[in-house]
Amino acid sequence: MAVGGQQRRPVVVLYERIADAIHDGTYPPGSTLPSEPRLAGELGVSRPALREALLLLQEDGLLSVRRGVGRTVSDRPPRRGYEHIQPLEDLLAAGSPLRVRPLLRTVEEPTDFTTQHLLAPAGAELRFWESLLAGDGTAAALSQEWAAADEVLEKAHRDFAEALRTASAPAGSMLAVLTGASRGVALTAHSAVSATLLGRRRGEQLGRAADTPAVLITQVVRVGDTAILAAKHMLPTGAPAMPVLQTN
Repeated sequence: MAVGGQQRRPVVVLYERIADAIHDGTYPPGSTLPSEPRLAGELGVSRPALREALLLLQEDGLLSVRRGVGRTVSDRPPRRGYEHIQPLEDLLAAGSPLRVRPLLRTVEEPTDFTTQHLLAPAGAELRFWESLLAGDGTAAALSQEWAAADEVLEKAHRDFAEALRTASAPAGSMLAVLTGASRGVALTAHSAVSATLLGRRRGEQLGRAADTPAVLITQVVRVGDTAILAAKHMLPTGAPAMPVLQTN
């Protein structure tokens, strides 16, 4: 995911530019990319940097090489990975859409988790959403999301605050509401991943045994230095794979 203050290598930036062009339809599935000299000229980059980015795109399954044709866009390019801020239901929906089933939409006082990550003072009222992500009748993940207090959101991200107030029986995740309200707003996020067991309550929600191994992802999204959303995502064994881009 994007982390504020870090400088990304030019090849990574170039990778993302081409990947964005693939996902927005500039280079649709099955199409052939321009030749290396032409593409380098269009993008204003050196051919060595372009070649390295193209190789990474091939390794990640976005491109393939056809003899006598050149580099073509895969028929089913994989979705962007966890290095980009996007709703979990989109990230995990690799070929099979996930449905977000609201379990709870309420307002609650700060917990230890939200006090730590949202710096919520005692007595604050925080919107809390709990959702089950399921596909093909099988539970894939359990998400718990908290928004910062309204007065914080009004200062840091008024459009997000308004979107939460006006959301009518929202079926998507809170992060989906946030990304939808963030055109032109720079978001950064930090996530931590740990191994755990589901436990009794989460096991019941996901239809699994309490001792089922799982991955727990904690996520905090910010505007500038202000944390506006904190979340816990529980992915049990058998959940869809989460793509992650790594370069050195």
